[in-house]
Formats: sequence, structure tokens, C-alpha cells
Amino acid sequence: MDFVSKLAAAVERFPFSHYGWTKLNTPLSLGLYKEWLAAGHHGSMEYLEKHLPLKEDASLWSPKARSALVVARTYFPHPYPEKTLSPRTALYAAGGDYHLHFRKELEELAQSLKADFQNEEFLCFTDSAPILERDLAARAGLGWIGKNSCVIHPKKGSLFFIGEILTSLDLENSAPMVNDFCGTCDRCIQACPTQAIEKPRVLNATKCISYWTIESKTVAPQNLREKFGDWFFGCDICQTVCPWNEKAFGKEAMRTLSLPQSDSPPNVDELRTILRSSNKALARAFAPLPYSRARSQGLKRNALYVIGNLKLRALRDEVRLFADDPVLGELAGWVLQKLA
Repeated sequence: MDFVSKLAAAVERFPFSHYGWTKLNTPLSLGLYKEWLAAGHHGSMEYLEKHLPLKEDASLWSPKARSALVVARTYFPHPYPEKTLSPRTALYAAGGDYHLHFRKELEELAQSLKADFQNEEFLCFTDSAPILERDLAARAGLGWIGKNSCVIHPKKGSLFFIGEILTSLDLENSAPMVNDFCGTCDRCIQACPTQAIEKPRVLNATKCISYWTIESKTVAPQNLREKFGDWFFGCDICQTVCPWNEKAFGKEAMRTLSLPQSDSPPNVDELRTILRSSNKALARAFAPLPYSRARSQGLKRNALYVIGNLKLRALRDEVRLFADDPVLGELAGWVLQKLA
């Protein structure tokens, strides 16, 4: 079995949807990424600026690194089933934390490759590491960068995790880059409730529901929060309206996911528990789930968004608990006005 065949055989023993490999050259999107940072579209995520040198040159992770094996894992339906909350949650978070499970699969693959290539190095990464992984995925042939900034594959859609294994193996690109098939379609741009996609492939995080419900540690401005609708954690709209996900997962399934979940409103008792629990209790409860990314205060903030936007008057007493909170007090007052 030749060199490339051994590599492919090792990868195909795992439940990945598609994969490829590419040389660790300068990222093709580096200039655009620097412009995005300079425009302040990253908001309070200052670590994105601090990590720029590592993103400019992924080989800084290891002087021996020459190539990247890039794999994708579909998350619809979610591959790591866990009981999650009823408030509307992004599809990637509707199960166990992929940083734990997907990383474990990558490490098992790396061990398998090490058995075949004993003198080579293999380092595993998910999106928690400062690597321009979408750039690597595009160069490895896993899809093109869509107008919503996601990697889209013509048969697999875009609902997949991306992971990388940097290696000392000196590999030629496994396949040509996939052509851009977005064409004249701009559904993702038109469907975004907060107009966060300011132009094709330019997503302003400071307008994005996912940013304000996951990454940000502060409260969203009033003119944005009222557009969050029933979203509690993240948002999928720019993906579920995409024709390529309709093709991959079914038009009706994606249409249903794109609409407000009026037929299945959030469990009021779950939101009540979030607001009445201590921060420590919430941290323990959500430690193995993606919700932990927002931290306890962020989950309480998100619960208040949902309560206000859906006018869940049964939770008025719980909202009043935060009337004098130094961080959430203004938000609680806004919610109470909506519940009046």
C-alpha cells in the first residue's frame, strides 16, 4: 500500500463525512482576515488579534509541520447525543461539546497514523486553536467559502465540524479547490435578522446573534436584542436557508429550522431554573455541554432575551430578581417593560 493509500485508509476508519489534505502555505484569506480585524468586526474577541501570528503561519505550532490533514464531521443530526435545553439552540450545540468528542476522534486518528508513520509528527486541533481552519478546509478541497463565511460542500452542505491534524508529512494537495457555487444567491444575507452579513463573506460579529449569545460577556444593544427572537444560544439561519443545505439535508427540514419555533416554545421551567440557580450550580450543570461557553451569567442574560422577546409573563418574578444587578439590571428593566 502506497503512502497516500495508507493515509486515506486510516482516515476512512472514522465517521468523518469528508476529508482532504493540503500544504501549510500562507493562508489564501489572510489579507481579508486582516482587513476584517482592522474594521473591528471581531468585537471584543481580542484574542483573534493576539493570535494573528499563529494564523499567518500554522507551522509555528511545530517547526516540523509541513501539511494539514483536514476532516469534517456532520452535526445534523448531532453525532454526540446529550440532553440539551428546549430554548432555541444552534444545531452544532444541540448535543455534547464537540471540542471534547471530536478532539478525541482526531487524537485516535493521529495515533493510528503514528502507527503507520512512526517517524512523523501529528498534532490535533479543533476551532478552539488559533488556526484559519476554513482556509485550510477550502485548500484541502472540503468546500468553498460561502457568502455566509461558512465552508460549503456541494454534496455535504455546511453543517459540519472541521478539525485539523498538522503533520510533518510533506503532502501534495489531495484535490483541487472546490469551485464557488454561491452564484447570484444571497439568501443568507437577506435572511439574517440583524443584517450581520454586511456583504458576501464579510460577517460583522458585533451584529451577529451567535456573538451576542455565546462570545460576548456584555449585553447586546436594545436595537439588536429585539431582533434575536427566540434564539437562546447561537443561530443557524444563514445556514438553514442555504440551498446547498436544503439539497444535503432536505428542503422541508431546513425550512422548518429557519422559522421561529412557535410550535415548540421553550420550556418555562428550564428558563426559571437558569435564572434562579447560582452561577456555580449552572457551571456544574452545563460543564459537558456547549452552553458552558457562554458562562453562567451569559446564560442568564440569554434567558432574559428570550423571555422579553417571547413575552413569557409567567417568568416576571424571576426577571425582577435582576432589577438591581450591576450587569443585567438594564436588560431586566427592558424585559419587564415588554412584559407589562
